[in-house]
Amino acid sequence: MADSAPADRRGGFGRGRGGRGGRGRGRRGEEKNEWVPVTKLGRLVKANKIKSIEEIYLFSLPIKEYQIIDYFLPKLKDEVMKIMPVQKQTTAGQRTRFKAFVVIGDENGHVGLGVKCSKEVATAIRGAIILAKLAIIPVRRGYWGTNLGEPHTVPCKVTGRCGSVLTRLIPAPRGTGLVASMAAKRVLQLAGIEDCYTASSGSTRTLGNTVKALFAAIGNTYAFLTPDLWEETEFTKGPYQEFTDFLSTKQRK
Repeated sequence: MADSAPADRRGGFGRGRGGRGGRGRGRRGEEKNEWVPVTKLGRLVKANKIKSIEEIYLFSLPIKEYQIIDYFLPKLKDEVMKIMPVQKQTTAGQRTRFKAFVVIGDENGHVGLGVKCSKEVATAIRGAIILAKLAIIPVRRGYWGTNLGEPHTVPCKVTGRCGSVLTRLIPAPRGTGLVASMAAKRVLQLAGIEDCYTASSGSTRTLGNTVKALFAAIGNTYAFLTPDLWEETEFTKGPYQEFTDFLSTKQRK
């Protein structure tokens, strides 16, 4: 009787859908890879209504989905600056978690900093990369002396501060390189700055505050006006107003 049973019927528990790796598992993986935007900005980006990330910066639109950055800047590089344990005193003892500082950039005018705390190192790094993408900023570059060739240094002296650490970026002639510490040099490389002097004071061995101060200084490059920006601005409609008909339609899931 047992020999006469069909070969494809198996005994034991289960719903009879076959062995592992059958249908269902592959489809679930494919669905995860496809980005389904949940914000207005994400819908406009996926529909190719917004052509570049500079349009987002122009209208100061908040970025809530890291896939938007992946869409516009696919060649981002990331660097783990520091992983440090942090502790919290509880009634049961001490709870230790790991804090990760990650800097990302495309070495061409975009840089971001992310800080994440988690129970595991890998989870902290993964979360810090996502936060760095959401916090990515444009870097304004300029010249030292004559304006020949591509911009290579910071446009003027800029300062950033975090805690007791104060970091100053000073323009340098072409060919000087990055006169900075190892951590600051890596951040400036990812930002796309080729020549720069740096001056810092305070407790600079606190690497987290040093990187945050440097990131604030880089962000201040777009915080001032120069004569070439004094021209009269032609105001245009923002993306939400321009594509309001598209956004009013229901999104297909």
